Amino acid sequence: MQLFVNLPVKDLDRSHKFFTGLGFTLFGMAEGMASVIISEQTQVMLLTEPVFASYITKDVADAGQATEVVLVLGMENPQQVDELVDKALAAGATPAGVKQEDGVRYQRGFADLDGHHWEALCLVQPAS
Repeated sequence: MQLFVNLPVKDLDRSHKFFTGLGFTLFGMAEGMASVIISEQTQVMLLTEPVFASYITKDVADAGQATEVVLVLGMENPQQVDELVDKALAAGATPAGVKQEDGVRYQRGFADLDGHHWEALCLVQPAS
């Protein structure tokens, strides 16, 4: 089974540059949409707001004003968490959420250029 998460974006080219700058591969840059490859089974579809709106019956949420979803990326170690979040912040993202460092998890977040909330998470393995 695959998972496709769809997100509305204001400027597809700007979002494309942002996510490739974080090290992600984008696929299928079609008119009004592109897919961020998270893994073989998971993609985040970026759709311009008009294209996104054509698939729904409710209003398009303003991610800069409210949080409808938190996208969490599982990382292998805390260094990867810091690298991804630091790259995102350097590329224009803003900090989001609350840093978690409690011995069980290490987690930091950012809001992308359209305000969508992303978290990078590393579950810490307990010492044997």
